[in-house]
Amino acid sequence: MSDFSIAAAQITCVAGNIDVNIQRHSRAVALAAEHGVSLIIFPELSLTGYEPELARKLGLTLQDSRLELLRNQAKNHNITIVCGAPLCCNDGDALYIGAIVFAPDGTLYSYTKQHLHDTEEHFFTPGQGGPQLSLGERTLGLAICADIASPSHPQLAAAGGADIYGAGVLISKPSYDKESEMMRGYAEKHRMTVMLANHCAPTGGWIPAGKSAIWSELGHEIVVAPANQDALAIARKTHEGWHGHVELISYQGA
Repeated sequence: MSDFSIAAAQITCVAGNIDVNIQRHSRAVALAAEHGVSLIIFPELSLTGYEPELARKLGLTLQDSRLELLRNQAKNHNITIVCGAPLCCNDGDALYIGAIVFAPDGTLYSYTKQHLHDTEEHFFTPGQGGPQLSLGERTLGLAICADIASPSHPQLAAAGGADIYGAGVLISKPSYDKESEMMRGYAEKHRMTVMLANHCAPTGGWIPAGKSAIWSELGHEIVVAPANQDALAIARKTHEGWHGHVELISYQGA
């Protein structure tokens, strides 16, 4: 296989301000493109911040014109972008915790969170997941936060042919060690590269742990981002194996 780079992104989200958050996503994508990244994953509900009480009025569809900036970046940089958002149905009242996937050919896909926390059930409908996504020679299976707590979820992704398992999450400091070890275990058990994109700044009353990370298909930690800085955790696969590094994100001049 040819060289291949992926990134787990963590950015400071402004509560309910989709326009500002899209600009911050765009800066992170541009930085990832500078480093030859083919896939970038953002945290849970990254376009709005993790704000369940605001989600109904902030709900997006894939036809929202504000998404065009990221759609164009995916095409121009030949990069797959996965970001989090509350997703509405065009033909109903259901509201989902979703991920929007921007493919390099301009196509948009959605994934909806299947496993909700108790408090989320007051605001959202359990989702149906989404398709496995082709990344050339590789296949991506997606997850959102509580999905990863069900061992059958990564198992089904692996059984469906995924060799990358990527999750946008909100994990707080007390839970991080347990949940990151769980993800490392999935990587080792299912021989998948595993990506964890976490929030790094307070959102929705939570204090996230940051430390977005990527593990190899052998369960080895390739790279982990800082606890509380906007950053990309980048992993690059070459014929010599995996190599990781962190790039801090600056919004000045962007």
